[in-house]
Amino acid sequence: MGDPRLLRIAQPVTEFDTDALHLLLTDLLDTMHAANGAGLAAPQIGVDLQMVVFGSGEFNPRYPEAPVVPRTVLINPVITPVGEEEQLDWEGCLSLPGMRGMVPRWSQVRYTGFDIYGDPIDRTVEGFHARVVQHECDHLWGKLYPMRMRDFTQFGFTEVLLPSIAVAEDE
Repeated sequence: MGDPRLLRIAQPVTEFDTDALHLLLTDLLDTMHAANGAGLAAPQIGVDLQMVVFGSGEFNPRYPEAPVVPRTVLINPVITPVGEEEQLDWEGCLSLPGMRGMVPRWSQVRYTGFDIYGDPIDRTVEGFHARVVQHECDHLWGKLYPMRMRDFTQFGFTEVLLPSIAVAEDE
């Protein structure tokens, strides 16, 4: 947090299925997995492109109660809320290590965009999946989750706010 690259709007991807895009995908996935992340956006590794990866396996120590989200590569995304219902839940971010905050997000969203080959993606999702895609796409638009928060009494160090998760993250 504080790096100006995280506060700018990323550029759209104009060419798909290139060697450079595949290398970026490998870097994003390797970085996300090494940090036990649920997702990662290209600006988080210093690349100014509209590309995110997200997804989780059976268990993620950073989000132990979260359901599985299918691994997704999403390029040039558009997110549209489905309805007006919001949910509050804890979020963390690899760009704000050791911190968590209670963040409002739309409960259900439709997201569209493209995969790495340029094939269209169009999904309507809810719950944790909706939260993850909104969080990652915010990085493409220069937003970090604290900018979405409404109550800063629910923002702080993971080890203080959610000690059981902090222990799991350290293992």
